[in-house]
Amino acid sequence: MEHEVYIEAGYMDEAVEVPPAVEEQIRRAVLAALEEEGVDVPCVIAVIVADDEVIQETNLANRGVDSPTDVLSFPMFPMKPGEKPQADWADPGADKVYLGDMMISLERARAQAEEYGHSPEREVCYLAVHSALHLLGYDHLDEGPMKAQMRAREEAILGTLGITRDALS
Repeated sequence: MEHEVYIEAGYMDEAVEVPPAVEEQIRRAVLAALEEEGVDVPCVIAVIVADDEVIQETNLANRGVDSPTDVLSFPMFPMKPGEKPQADWADPGADKVYLGDMMISLERARAQAEEYGHSPEREVCYLAVHSALHLLGYDHLDEGPMKAQMRAREEAILGTLGITRDALS
């Protein structure tokens, strides 16, 4: 499937240095999530890699939360877990469905990797998969079945990439 993942290093006037390997990890993780979820129409996802300051401003503006976070997701369509995007969701004349945007704080990802005792690679890939699932309708608003369903999908997708809790600790 010819999905596209656009990655922007920084936002507005704030530049963020994103190593090419990190960009490739994000791209691989997002594409794996789409494949594992069986998305069978070509889709586009935009990823902004930000720092804590920018993601905090975005978090405040969009969610009313005045603190940095690791990842924000902005789905284009309301979907339920397991629901697939449809070709007719594409803008007229477009050949791909725009699923939405995600913003990842590279600064937060590095800090969380250290805190959780695993590699920054695993954390960045986890955040990209987590956000892609949000764009596909998954959520974790409860501490019960919704969260368990999302966590199971995250681990399964990361597993297909060879990124397990043990493999990249």
